Amino acid sequence: MNYDIFSIKNDNDFLQLCMDIFHHQAKNCKPYCEWIKLLNINIKSIKKIEEIPFLPIELFKSNKVYCCGKKEQTVFSSSSTTGAGQSFHYVADIALYEKSFTNAFCLFYGNPAGYAILGLLPSYLERTGSSLVYMVDNLIKQSNNKHSGFFLNNHDKLYKTLCELNNKKTPTILIGVTYALLDFVEKYSIDFPRLTVMETGGMKGRREEISRAKLHEILCSGFGVRYIHSEYGMTELLSQAYSKGNGEFLCPAWMKILVRDIHNPFNILVRNAGGAINIIDLANYGSCSFIATHDLGRINGSYGFEILGRLTASDIRGCNLLVQ
Repeated sequence: MNYDIFSIKNDNDFLQLCMDIFHHQAKNCKPYCEWIKLLNINIKSIKKIEEIPFLPIELFKSNKVYCCGKKEQTVFSSSSTTGAGQSFHYVADIALYEKSFTNAFCLFYGNPAGYAILGLLPSYLERTGSSLVYMVDNLIKQSNNKHSGFFLNNHDKLYKTLCELNNKKTPTILIGVTYALLDFVEKYSIDFPRLTVMETGGMKGRREEISRAKLHEILCSGFGVRYIHSEYGMTELLSQAYSKGNGEFLCPAWMKILVRDIHNPFNILVRNAGGAINIIDLANYGSCSFIATHDLGRINGSYGFEILGRLTASDIRGCNLLVQ
């Protein structure tokens, strides 16, 4: 099994690979196969992306979503701060994940070697199995800058490092979980216009949720930057989308967002309509590339999308039939 997802140049390339991967996973990924059977769908009838059935994301908690004939190389796991249990993503080829996040980073930001890359991800570093920590650690190593690294809860050291990088006019990216960035700017303030602050989302039960607009206003003031960037990813994906501060996320060529009707999950909505997010991640060809999430969003007139919130009471009818 070898799909050249990084050579996609247009919609036709994406469609061809998408359908090839769908048919492979519909036959070889057991939970996905069972889900399709429950829906009474004939896979031979699927001709368009909009007709593909999407696997409910919660099945990554109760099933081994995997379709490779060899043992997985690693397993990523989600946090369980919500009490809903952990998701597990079985990864057949860790080099594929590394290529996916490196190519996406280069697409949106350029070569990691051009930056000092700092990670403020305490809740992720305090446990094992985080795909985000794996990605940031790898990017830190690629940056090859002596100032790059993780800062667990050492805000004093982070502040001194930022001041030094600011004085040297070094292009710098600070990747942080939301609550930790807020904790930092409550204690420190810096005017660092060359800094890219990238929030990865999540209060992790540490702080009260606030709107993204309010969050970005606070962080812009605290770091002395015009915009706050955002990363959109999750344990169940091997690809990420990025926003450079306008609230609109863009995907790499091997990732696509669709929006489904929250009242009829099999109805894919047109652009500019709000609904629940479905994700196609072709880098997931060793697990499942077609995932129905609990995020709410909207696809804009361009290829960008916005995240509007989360579904409530989001259990999908029939999922319990696959829980073992």
